[in-house]
Amino acid sequence: MEYSSPLNILFIINPASGGKNSIDWEPEIRNYFNQLSYHIEILILTGKDDADAISSQIKKLSPQKVVAVGGDGTICLVAGKLLNTSITMGILPGGSANGMAEELNIPKDINAALDLIINGKEQKCDVLKINGSQICIHLSDLGLNARLIKYFDKSNIRGMWGYVRMLFKILIEGKPVNAHIAADGLDKNIPAYMIVIANATKYGTGAVINPEGSVNDGIFELVVVRKISMIEFLKLFLRKVPFNPKKVEIFKTTKAVITVKRKTHFQVDGEYMGKINKVTVEIIPAALNMMVTK
Repeated sequence: MEYSSPLNILFIINPASGGKNSIDWEPEIRNYFNQLSYHIEILILTGKDDADAISSQIKKLSPQKVVAVGGDGTICLVAGKLLNTSITMGILPGGSANGMAEELNIPKDINAALDLIINGKEQKCDVLKINGSQICIHLSDLGLNARLIKYFDKSNIRGMWGYVRMLFKILIEGKPVNAHIAADGLDKNIPAYMIVIANATKYGTGAVINPEGSVNDGIFELVVVRKISMIEFLKLFLRKVPFNPKKVEIFKTTKAVITVKRKTHFQVDGEYMGKINKVTVEIIPAALNMMVTK
């Protein structure tokens, strides 16, 4: 896309993302653009009325690009303001969980990620609508992982091995729930330890939960973990290795209603949402313009 005037870019920084190891993003961004002919503005989120602040800045500045600086929750918040617009969204991975950045191969190096904002290519991405209003751009799930996120957020344990240790604890304690799934060509009761609503392929840890997925194919997958298995768990880290269908089933669909008899932990893009007993999902195809690697 060609611009007749200097590119106007709005950076939206969530300083709460990333915990103790978070980067001081504002000086990094300003230093990068110091000698470049781009107009940049920076909005620092405060945790109070952030959604309104983002909407106000977008309306005021009319940027061609808006860059979310943070984790999956921040990305989801910003994406909700850009759906079905001509504005292109970029990502600087600044969270403790960066699943969407991992999915789109956004570089972890700061300068390389900023280069991508300027020199990458635009790609249309699908978005999921949860329960009529909640936006999901990456992965949501019911059950074990949502419970893990709840406990992980409250603990001081961080890093891959901290995640794995807590996961094993929850796997040992976990019990399946009786779920009813109504989707395209599907209407059945399934006992499950976890049901993943997947617009993407992998979690921020790199674990591939949905080998068949894509963020721009106009469909999403329901990944139903029926049985807990160490072999299936290891496959999460082996990239594109198919699951045993007797233990993990994958259903492709454009809409779904999931009902569980017992209220179950639920998360959307890494944000714990509490316990629920019903989730409705539908795909919004090609709703978001994203900057990705060439």
